[in-house]
Amino acid sequence: MENEREMCEKLANRIYDLDARVYKASGSVLGRTLSGSQEHNIEDLVILIMSNPQGHLLRSQMALIGNMARSIRDKKVRHDLMIEYNEILEQIAALPRSFGSVDIVDKDLAELNSSLLNRKFQEKDHLVICISRSHGSAGTDIGFALSEALRINYYDEDVLNQILTRKDTNESGTDKEKVSDFSRYHGLPKKDALFFRQSDLICELAKKEDMIVMGRCADVVLTGRHIPHISIYITAPMGVRVRRMMELKNMDLKQALNMVRRMDHKHQEYYHAYTGRRWGDAINYDLCINSACYGIDESVELIERLINRHAKPDHHKKEEKS
Repeated sequence: MENEREMCEKLANRIYDLDARVYKASGSVLGRTLSGSQEHNIEDLVILIMSNPQGHLLRSQMALIGNMARSIRDKKVRHDLMIEYNEILEQIAALPRSFGSVDIVDKDLAELNSSLLNRKFQEKDHLVICISRSHGSAGTDIGFALSEALRINYYDEDVLNQILTRKDTNESGTDKEKVSDFSRYHGLPKKDALFFRQSDLICELAKKEDMIVMGRCADVVLTGRHIPHISIYITAPMGVRVRRMMELKNMDLKQALNMVRRMDHKHQEYYHAYTGRRWGDAINYDLCINSACYGIDESVELIERLINRHAKPDHHKKEEKS
């Protein structure tokens, strides 16, 4: 146990140091991802790594650091920091219970893989991929792995909320901007105001960068703003998803089944409330994937082939890997 904690402390220190270096090199006005005292942040990271490294919180922290690193203009500095970032991700992936370590592939279904579709983005468009997923389908793992494979930014609910929080506390924000935001969302229930703030942020980001956004009704939000994107829905058979959650969360069958049903219902209600559409209906998406047929890695490859990376060379730069 002592050796495990020592290993986690070393990893936590690497993450903390990388965040400091990335922040200094990027000159971001939003501040560091890991704010507060070093001792406090290291301890939080150690607990996160030791207790539940496959969870969304660690993934979101790494995504924020990666997003900021990709904004660094100096190519040499960006290259060096992204190598460090990739090495840390590999170290996390090597942990016994790292995110993505419990795959979703069903070998029988995988044998039935069908041919793939191709779709090209125009040169003037940013590559924006919206991913919706049923609970336990490894959709979040696929989305994060895809962002790393394509070297584009990753946004989920936690990342978006952290950006909004940091914007709120950013001292460079003008009083005029704050008054404008207050007037725009005043009178709305808190959850509705948050949805619209997230939607505005998603659209703002989609107009200026390549990115992957998880959930948040982003497909419908971007459609309403006439912003080009590709929408993907990832799911798997209920039995496969339940078995995966049993292994991932160390649950019994009843607990896992109840969690999957509850979370699916929550996503369905959220999507319908803000879009009027039926969540998971194939007609709403460009591509629907049964992740049990492919697993995490091959699902990422499938999506890469779908969007035809060679149609937009600038998106396919791998300088961080060189």
